[in-house]
Amino acid sequence: MLIAGNWKMFKGAHQAREFASQIRRIAPEGVDVVVCPPYPSLEATLHALGPDSTTRVYAQNVHWELEGAFTGEVSPPMLAELGVAGAIVGHSERRQLFGETDETVRLRADAALEAGLHVIACVGETEAEREAGETEAVLERQVSVIPRHERLVIAYEPVWAIGTGKTATPEIAQEAHAFVKSLHGAPVLYGGSVKPENAATLLSLPDVDGALVGGASLDVQSFEAICRAGAEAA
Repeated sequence: MLIAGNWKMFKGAHQAREFASQIRRIAPEGVDVVVCPPYPSLEATLHALGPDSTTRVYAQNVHWELEGAFTGEVSPPMLAELGVAGAIVGHSERRQLFGETDETVRLRADAALEAGLHVIACVGETEAEREAGETEAVLERQVSVIPRHERLVIAYEPVWAIGTGKTATPEIAQEAHAFVKSLHGAPVLYGGSVKPENAATLLSLPDVDGALVGGASLDVQSFEAICRAGAEAA
């Protein structure tokens, strides 16, 4: 069971340091805990967690080249040198707002894995795609480019449930997770307005292997509660 907190563009270095010092001892049995701060807060988070914490730190994105003239990008070796353990690739906000494609998701995942990092590769349909009956076609296309590797997990995040307060019903989540698993052997996390109130139900579904948590991961009590729900479901 993996519970990952995606902080998005929240928590500068000072806030990240304070938050990390409060969650450094979160270690529910059977749960791997990950936090994903913005780039400027990675080092502060790592230092505040300390070397004895079991909580791992991932970046929210990573480039596919080792170095070069790519202003604003960060390479896998740079993350590894900091002590970052992994990265998210293909988050729906990257796809929608910043032109991420299936091909660039593949490139990022391959490069991160080659550098020894772990990867959370995101897939999911928009509301329009779901209403048009295209969910399985979209998921099949997105999953088809994701490499197979022991350090990779997939996060199913229905785009219509990201930051909207909407959550996939247990039936929708289970059906989507089962379909993704029929295409790829990786564990599959659920992402889409995961909160303490719904975490236990979602995490107890047979094909849900954890959660990629957005807004609720910014609050210590909420994030702890979701981690505890994961431990109970593990």
